Amino acid sequence: MTITQFQVFVKIAETGSFTKAGLELNMTQPAVSHAISSLEADLGIHLMIRDRKNGITLTHIGKRVLIQMREILQRVENIEQEIAAEKGLEVGTVRIGAFPTAAAHFLPKIMSTFKQKYPNLQLVLHEGTIAEVKEWLSTRFIDVGLVIFPDADMEIVPLFRDKMVAVLPENHALGSRSSLTISDLSGEPMILCRGGYEAPIIDLFQKSGADLRLAFAASNVATVLNMIREGLGLAILSRLSLSSLPPGLVTLDLEPRVCRDISVAVPSLKEASLAVHLFIQTARELFPRE
Repeated sequence: MTITQFQVFVKIAETGSFTKAGLELNMTQPAVSHAISSLEADLGIHLMIRDRKNGITLTHIGKRVLIQMREILQRVENIEQEIAAEKGLEVGTVRIGAFPTAAAHFLPKIMSTFKQKYPNLQLVLHEGTIAEVKEWLSTRFIDVGLVIFPDADMEIVPLFRDKMVAVLPENHALGSRSSLTISDLSGEPMILCRGGYEAPIIDLFQKSGADLRLAFAASNVATVLNMIREGLGLAILSRLSLSSLPPGLVTLDLEPRVCRDISVAVPSLKEASLAVHLFIQTARELFPRE
């Protein structure tokens, strides 16, 4: 087995194509096919299934091996970065994952500052749901992610405390209040925003002994806001996600204060590369936690 074979296998898994993998690795398709055939022959197992109709899919063992190979390639890159740093150079890539709200609020400033300070280090951004970011971290598809919930399998560095607020029509009976408790929302039709809001809101109602009347659920904050405007229900959203509030809506603070913590997560701080540590350092300098 060779590092090149690992690189080819990982790239095929990520692109879903021998041809695309070859293009990204500057290899001919016959060379890519030979690398995979040799790797499978060395291991004595099939790592992937080639099907003209369904494309390329990984076998069960292939999916498990993929994570291990990514870890090995990351450690090789860590070695290369250590050697380069000893020579006074900066090399490496940081693969970042973030959910849309965090990506929009934090990453432009972090990435801009990072590129100014470390112009030779590469940044690759992957935007997805909170669940996808966690999956990418667990499978080592990304090196670092912005997440909400602590995860026992990940190490986290707190970044930002995001206040949660109630959003309702300004003409609602509760709209004139200065703040609300969860009990005030008991029995009110609630619209849940998917992607990291569901669990903590359900937990809030349960702990308060309030009746959570779930009216609708949507994946997009803009959709939720428009549904509130149409009188379909109320919602609890993060202040960070409300960059612009449509006319006719108001936000009210929750008492006691409710927050969600946004953190930088990595599979292992000890095993993270120098480039990843520099990225985390930059993020913490730009967004010192309140």
